[in-house]
Amino acid sequence: MKILIVDDDFTSRNLLQEILKAYGPTYIAVNGKEAVGAVRAAMAAGEPYHLICMDIMMPEMDGQQAIKQIRVLEEAEGITSSKGAKIIMTTALGDLKNVFASFESLCDGYVVKPLDRTKLLNELCKLELIK
Repeated sequence: MKILIVDDDFTSRNLLQEILKAYGPTYIAVNGKEAVGAVRAAMAAGEPYHLICMDIMMPEMDGQQAIKQIRVLEEAEGITSSKGAKIIMTTALGDLKNVFASFESLCDGYVVKPLDRTKLLNELCKLELIK
């Protein structure tokens, strides 16, 4: 499983990388703009990401905007959101407004920080990325 971790916080990125490295190669982006570029490049190389862990609050482009652009890239390639990368929001924002907005943007899961290994792995199981 090819994984993209998108978070502007160094500690959060390292924690996610530590949890997920057992499941495949992990790559890093520090904001939504970098994430969209990474997804575009991976798709062009024929090696798309299987999982994207996306923070919401980031500079340059937030996670909500990035998800929308990623889904547009996938759609342009004929990939529906159900067949594209699984995107899990990993954010400190647990309010209903952000949760609903994330799912409207076609994210697949939502984990509220502080990150908990069990909760994250449960989300991966629900999305059938791991057993």
